[in-house]
Amino acid sequence: MIAAIVFLPLLGAVIAGFFGRLIGARGAQLVTSVLLVVAAVLSWIVFLGVADHEGGVQKLHLMTWILSGALEVDWALRVDTLTAVMLVVVNSVSALVHIYSVGYMAEDPHIPRFHAYLSLFTFAMLMLVTADNFVQVFFGWEGVGLASYLLIGFWYKKPSANAAAIKAFVVNRVGDFGFALGIFAIFLVFNNLSFDAVFAAAGSEAGKTFNFLGYDVDILTTICLLLFVGCMGKSAQLGLHTWLPDAMEGPTPVSALIHAATMVTAGVFLVARCSPLFEHAPFALEVVTVVGATTAFFAATVGLVQNDIKRVIAYSTCSQLGYMFFAAGVGAYEASVFHLFTHAFFKALLFLGAGSVIHAMHHEQDMRHMGGTWKYIKLTYAMMWIGNLALAGVPPFAGFFSKDMILEVAYAAHTGVGNYAFTLGIIAAGFTAFYSWRLLFMTFHGEKRWGGHGHGDHGHDDHGHGHTPHESPWVMTIPLLALAVGAMFAGYVFFDDFVGEGREAFWGGAIFVSEANKVIEHAHHVPEWVKLLPLVVTALGIFVAWVFYIARPRWPAALAATHREAYAFLLNKWYFDELYNLVFVGGARALGRLFWKGGDGLIIDGLGPNGISARVLDVARRAVRLQSGFVYHYAFAMLIGVAVLVSWYVYKMGVTP
Repeated sequence: MIAAIVFLPLLGAVIAGFFGRLIGARGAQLVTSVLLVVAAVLSWIVFLGVADHEGGVQKLHLMTWILSGALEVDWALRVDTLTAVMLVVVNSVSALVHIYSVGYMAEDPHIPRFHAYLSLFTFAMLMLVTADNFVQVFFGWEGVGLASYLLIGFWYKKPSANAAAIKAFVVNRVGDFGFALGIFAIFLVFNNLSFDAVFAAAGSEAGKTFNFLGYDVDILTTICLLLFVGCMGKSAQLGLHTWLPDAMEGPTPVSALIHAATMVTAGVFLVARCSPLFEHAPFALEVVTVVGATTAFFAATVGLVQNDIKRVIAYSTCSQLGYMFFAAGVGAYEASVFHLFTHAFFKALLFLGAGSVIHAMHHEQDMRHMGGTWKYIKLTYAMMWIGNLALAGVPPFAGFFSKDMILEVAYAAHTGVGNYAFTLGIIAAGFTAFYSWRLLFMTFHGEKRWGGHGHGDHGHDDHGHGHTPHESPWVMTIPLLALAVGAMFAGYVFFDDFVGEGREAFWGGAIFVSEANKVIEHAHHVPEWVKLLPLVVTALGIFVAWVFYIARPRWPAALAATHREAYAFLLNKWYFDELYNLVFVGGARALGRLFWKGGDGLIIDGLGPNGISARVLDVARRAVRLQSGFVYHYAFAMLIGVAVLVSWYVYKMGVTP
């Protein structure tokens, strides 16, 4: 069963990719979708078995992969509770995205290639979450990066899509460099890359240091920080987040797959998987907390003013990932994975709902060109309400249970970084409610502002004429209904297993928590105002959005004009892209020009072939001047030559006059 779950998506990718022309677009859609549905059903069977406390660690050895000296790496599939959770998330969302894409990509001429990429992406993610060692994780990690590059740049004729794909690939390589260094360090310290061996020996390395540039540096802290750099890239944390919004250039189903359940959650999964290392590296956990909390706040502020419907949801993803990380940073790995689990349903619902809106609006993505659409696409409107209620953490929707638990564990940590995370998390919760209802009100309510403004989410522009919005076909709305069920009930149904009284039996050792770490237990006993505060700020955010975009729709423009600098700062995403262009892109160009002109041109070529050839030409030009055509010039030159020859002879032979 485990092998089928992992390799069915690969089989679908091979069939659609290599035999797509033979079986046609409909055949590729059918094969890949059916195989993913089967994998999703099997994943739920495995997960429910774990939830019934029939779990433990299961391993399926496939082969010996690497055998070189002391390095021995097996290719094995590891299934425990953490893996089972990820299998459900990845395969469920991927299966629904495959089905949704049948309708959404109906006009695209390259359907087999698209579905092959989707299935390949899913396989790479499954390899990552079922890995039994760090090399196998890295294989899946890089496979996800490759597949995301192919999917983001799927419409390769669009320059913006190509640029976004390259940007995602390059930014992730920065993080992956740190991840690779972390793996090297693990092998250097533990002489092993298997999870079981490394985690069992982690306690013996706690507190040990090594000397680096005259400083004694903690070994496990260094390893964890290097691993976290990789997590920051893959999960778009502050500093390595710039690829995430640009990834919206890919088709909307790709956005749902990447931002809901798969690529961006890989970093959160890795921190949870490596909890035996992080639990012995408290400083690394503090860094994780600060970075996560700052990211949650940063992305929420940027989401306040974005006008592209997909970019608003993308920054929401970035912010929610920050929540997951600071939960892990305070030691509540279970709460972090719980939010990962619930977030997959409501964020996929929001992205696919946005795709349904874009489909209805003939590929329009700018919310300023929407409005008054709810009466035309009532089902999509209802689905977006459910997604936003879950995202904002309104009870009894899924986000309420997981996000509030995260805020409670941050408060219950009673540490400086915990208080920092709690404060920024509360502020971000209010901002989340505001931009979520801003999206709803601008898209579905108010005056009609649509007609002839599309800019081509399908890889082509609008044809210059208006279209009345229309509801999406059933093949697109059924996945929305399925995700809505998860967004409504996943938090309530699984709360006790993930973070409640049944958590120890549910997790079964898949996540290591030290005996001193009681943060989740303490979170259940925080003051009542801590539990109520998120609801208060959420209600306030919704109310302000209603005032700005329903009651007083002229206020936002007036406020933006009054505070032009602040508005531009948020609209331009804190100028991170401009800063990176100035420092890294501009710096790289300046350095390259220096090496090109100064090093290669002036030194190497100047003293080498160009310099030698130039000197030969100079000598030749001077020699040419001797060819004057006058006989007395030649005779004089001959006399000079004879004089030089005689002088040399006399000097050499020592002859005296």
